[in-house]
Amino acid sequence: MGARDWHPWLVSRLACVSVPAVEITGLAKRYGSVSAVDGLTLRAGSREVTALLGPNGAGKTTTVEICEGYRRPDAGTVRVLGLDPVRDARKLRPKVGVMLQSGGIPPAARPREYLHLMASFHARPADPAALLDRLGLTSTGRTPVRRLSGGQQQRLSLAAAMIGRPELLFLDEPTAGLDPQARHATWELIAELRAVGVSVVLTTHLMDEAERLADRVAIIDHGRLVAAGTPASLTGGQQQLRLRARPGLDLSGLLSVLPTGSRASESPAGNYVIDAGEEAGGTSELLAAIAGWCRAHQVRTDDLRLASRTLEDVFLELTGRELRR
Repeated sequence: MGARDWHPWLVSRLACVSVPAVEITGLAKRYGSVSAVDGLTLRAGSREVTALLGPNGAGKTTTVEICEGYRRPDAGTVRVLGLDPVRDARKLRPKVGVMLQSGGIPPAARPREYLHLMASFHARPADPAALLDRLGLTSTGRTPVRRLSGGQQQRLSLAAAMIGRPELLFLDEPTAGLDPQARHATWELIAELRAVGVSVVLTTHLMDEAERLADRVAIIDHGRLVAAGTPASLTGGQQQLRLRARPGLDLSGLLSVLPTGSRASESPAGNYVIDAGEEAGGTSELLAAIAGWCRAHQVRTDDLRLASRTLEDVFLELTGRELRR
């Protein structure tokens, strides 16, 4: 199913959509003594892909469930396509598609029958056969869901979220469990949907997925927004030097020969990332300084290269590197 299959009805329907896909102000939600969301404010633009990133327990799922109308906030305001997801649920529901990471589809259901059933609940559904074909599920149309692979079940969940031709899609880990071919096909489909005006809000732990798909990224930690912007603005287009050497180098000693404001970190062991400060000169001078320090301290480097700062680097800087339980 290509972009043309969503014309002309979807495009004409979305032509008048000008309000943000999601607008959250001062959102708070507690579970007993635990504050899952703590004064969160963020915005997901219309006709854009917005990626919500955060460690486990950061509040992403609770935030999305409130936007979907499954939970009520304790404080703050939430508007989805300009509507209150609780008070205006009946009006909002036909406009929103929801893909859960797991569950929701009966194990005995068969993909073709299930999508036809889902289509019957919508006034202007997409063609179930076209969706099955676009997501590579035609050959498994008569196979019980319990016998599908994890990736096939994931793609069926995506098809179910799309069957009503939504204006806004919520996708929870849309490519979890998919092989590289299926993951890239899913990325292409999300890009097609955005191209015809569908707004997408997705959660993912794959930083390359967020960098590739998202127009804007929101990083959440401990229920609060810690950073937001385009992937390019968050990474800053900054170049980093990366090298591999023996673990446990004296980073303070290395920094002493680098420009003021430089930073160095080791993760995982033996892998080092060096961010040059604003006072750094050209790349050749920086490489010479590092190479000279390594030579003076008899440090053998297996790899020394210049690379762009990634969204994963930003994410770890903001949320920390320790494991979350």
